[in-house]
Amino acid sequence: MIEFIDVTCELAGRKILDNVSLQIPEGQTLVIVGSSGAGKSVTLKHMVGLMSPDSGKVLVDGKCIHSVKAGELEKIRNQMGLLFQSGALINWMTIFDNIALPLREKTDLDEDSIAEKVHEKLAMVGMENAGEQMPSEVSGGMKKRAGLARAVVRDPAIILYDEPTSGLDPVLSRSIDELIAEMQKRLKVTSIVVTHDLNTAYNVGDRIAMLHEGQIIINSVPHDFAESKDPVVQKFLEAQNLTQP
Repeated sequence: MIEFIDVTCELAGRKILDNVSLQIPEGQTLVIVGSSGAGKSVTLKHMVGLMSPDSGKVLVDGKCIHSVKAGELEKIRNQMGLLFQSGALINWMTIFDNIALPLREKTDLDEDSIAEKVHEKLAMVGMENAGEQMPSEVSGGMKKRAGLARAVVRDPAIILYDEPTSGLDPVLSRSIDELIAEMQKRLKVTSIVVTHDLNTAYNVGDRIAMLHEGQIIINSVPHDFAESKDPVVQKFLEAQNLTQP
C-alpha cells in the first residue's frame, strides 16, 4: 500500500500539495487527474522519494520513504517501475539494451538470463522483433511500449505512469490503455497513473482522484467520478466532451 498522510509541499511560495491524504491499496490502479500545474507529477515524485514533503508522511508498505536510510530507500525504489512521459529511452542504445539496462545495473544475472527476461518483456508489450532497432527507428507509441517493458523488466510490485498517452493519437492512446490494463491483470501490480486524459482514466482506473488547488477534491470509482456534481469536476469533464466511462 502507498499512503499519503497530511502531505504538504510548497514550491516558490505556492502550496502544490495542501494537506493531502490518500491511500492506494495493493493491487489497485489509481488514476490521478487534474489541470496542468495541479500537482500530479509532484505527487508522483513524492511516491518515489525524489521529493520530500514539507510536512506529513509518505508511506510505502508502512515505511516512511523520506526518513529511511539511503539503503532502505533503494530497496523500496527497487520495488517500483516508472514509465516516463517521453519513454526516456537512451538514443544510442538498441531497444534490447535499453530494456536490459536495469538488469545489468541492478542485478547479478548473466547475459543469457538477461536476454531471456528482455525477450519475455518485449513479447509482453508486442515488440518481439524490435529488440535490435534503435529508438529513432520506432514510433512514439513503440517508444512508450519499450519504456514500459523496461519499467517492468525487474518485475516490480508498483508501476508509476507519468502521462502515458501524452503526444499519441487516439488509436495509439487506447492501445497504451489496453497495455496498462494488461500489465495490471498479468503482473498483479499496484499502479498509479498520472494523466489529463479521461479516456485513459476510465479505461484503466479502479479509482480516479482529482487534484485541484493542492487538494484532492474527489477520489471515487469511475462511474461516481463521471456523475459528480462538483463544479470543478464538471468543468474538467466538459472540457474533454466526456462524461460517462
